[in-house]
Amino acid sequence: MRLDASLVLGRLGEVASLAAAAEAMGFDAVWTSETQHDPFLPLSLVADHTQRLRFGTAVAIAFARSPTVLAHTAWDLADASGGRFILGLGTQVRPHIERRFGMPWPESPVGALREAIQSIRAVWNAWQTGDRLNVRGEVYRLTLMSPFFSPHPIEHPQIPIFIAGVNRGLCRLAGECADGLHAHPYHSAEYLRQSVLPAVAEGAARAERPASAVQISASVFVVTQEYEEDFARAQIAFYASTPSYRPVMELHGWGETADRLGALARQGAWGDMGSAISDEMLETFAVVADEKSLPQALRDRYEGLADRLTLYLPFRPGERDPFWRQLAADLAG
Repeated sequence: MRLDASLVLGRLGEVASLAAAAEAMGFDAVWTSETQHDPFLPLSLVADHTQRLRFGTAVAIAFARSPTVLAHTAWDLADASGGRFILGLGTQVRPHIERRFGMPWPESPVGALREAIQSIRAVWNAWQTGDRLNVRGEVYRLTLMSPFFSPHPIEHPQIPIFIAGVNRGLCRLAGECADGLHAHPYHSAEYLRQSVLPAVAEGAARAERPASAVQISASVFVVTQEYEEDFARAQIAFYASTPSYRPVMELHGWGETADRLGALARQGAWGDMGSAISDEMLETFAVVADEKSLPQALRDRYEGLADRLTLYLPFRPGERDPFWRQLAADLAG
């Protein structure tokens, strides 16, 4: 089982030291997200200041960009790093696409993401082989790629694409055509076992490939110290208030709690939401263990369910270095 880290960035100038420290600590990969900063800019610095570390986006928003723009960025990062880059894509939700990015929300998000992946790979194939670009889909039409706009072939053109998903439609799509699935931190072991993995397997069967072709990368809430408990409750409550994520709570018989949290979110009562997460809910959606017991607790929960784990904790060099180093070694061992 591989341990990855989430790069929590303040300034681009911090990236080089963060990446070098993560590599020295034994992490297998680092991920950037599309929250307060562009997810791709830091990764050119990661490529330049590490030798072994894999890196990628968890996630970049697919519907905010053209497939050709995504193809160019991924191509350059893969080339610069000797094939260590992973392109992680997500759909986001309709209000963010329309009101934060000013882009149209597709009629079928799953269908549009499928076409985006197919289009990106078609562009890569045109650059690598010289074949004619000919994508004629419902959402994307790409038929022009002259030599002036085509980068040179690269040594590692098979760039992995991961997608993020909570509900079954996107999980099936991961099984059908992605190399990995970023499992949302708001999950339980039972939700992975009963909903996510069967959907991945269903999609893989449709594409006549093994489900094992899809890596499961899980972001994990953990509570190892008392002060982390309130944060975990608040984050679980925030995600549980999202209507489209209701099936996660519903699986455990807590649909009414999800509805109550949704009502509190609509009222803007964010400070009241964490108290709705009971101890049972906390231990269902987060791994609660002391630092010494955490490696075994993670293995007990995720063995057979996930290939990569990213703790929902900030990685900051100089803070808890022995903890991170030992955890990476224990999970890898």
